[in-house]
Formats: sequence, structure tokens, C-alpha cells
Amino acid sequence: MDRESPMHYVCTHDEARALVAARDRFWLSDCGCREATGGCSRSRIDVCLYFEADFPPTGGNWREIGAEELADLLSEANEKRLVARPFRNEADAARTDGICFCCDCCCAYFRDPGEACDVGTMMEATDPTACNDCGLCVEACYFGARSSDGGKLAVSHERCHGCGLCVQACPEACVSMVPRRRGG
Repeated sequence: MDRESPMHYVCTHDEARALVAARDRFWLSDCGCREATGGCSRSRIDVCLYFEADFPPTGGNWREIGAEELADLLSEANEKRLVARPFRNEADAARTDGICFCCDCCCAYFRDPGEACDVGTMMEATDPTACNDCGLCVEACYFGARSSDGGKLAVSHERCHGCGLCVQACPEACVSMVPRRRGG
């Protein structure tokens, strides 16, 4: 694998659906992280989606799935606010071989932040005039990009990975995702 590119990167759920739409066959396995920690308090255990039959799964219960089970997985990932972390092909970093749907309670990336993971192509944009400082987006951000400073929302764009969970959490619809500016 290209050592300059981490295996995983972050994307929004819309971007994950676009990756899925470009494929016609899918395999699913239990998450190795969830297996290692005894399960997950947030979601089901089988959340590792593969686009290639020969990709070695991280966990047990490897199987091919159909459209209905795929739709259930994507719906649960959205409902349970799981971060979409696609993973790259080992030989060709430009190719995506699947998507892990991760949470902060059991997934290795959040439990050991030393693992490299590329930020997504999108980042958050918050309209401060519409924000009521409720803090729901702070709770939804696994990356620590959002905090409450004296009851006012504070955002660290450097920490935003572009998952879009803050958009889902905002009851005022004042958060959106915008293209990330690179190199400047």
C-alpha cells in the first residue's frame, strides 16, 4: 500500500451512498473492533462493508448481502450516527474496497487516535447567527472539533474530519457540509 496514504479516510453518509451506488455486489462482516471489545453499545456488530469478495475481513460472519440488507445497514449507520470510514485498496490507494461504519465506544481508531486516517473532502460550515448553542452537535462530534466555550459553540476546523454527523445532530439546520480547501 502507498505508505503516504492511510488505509482509511472519512466521508459523509451521502458520499458513502455514492460509493455504494457505483457497485453491484457487497459483502459484510462483523467488525473486528466490536468483536475485540465484546460488542458495541451504539449499534449492531456487522458494520464492515466490502466491495470485493477477496478482501480479507476484519471480523467473523463474512457473507454476501443483497440490496435489502445493504439498505438496512446504511439506514442504521445514519440513525446510530456511525462515522463512514472507507478503506483503500492495498495495491492501489486510489481505489476504495469498502466502508467501515465506526463509533467512538469500541472502534480502534477512536480508542487509539494514533492510527492514521485521512480527513474527508468535505468540512463543516456553521451559521453562527442561526445556532442556538444547544450543544447537540458537540455530543455528536467524535473528533472533538466542536466544543462549548462558556455556553457558546466553538469549532476547530483543524479537527473537523468531514463526517457530517454534526449536520444530522443540529435541530436548527444551521450546519452544512462544504468542500474542504486543500493546501491553504
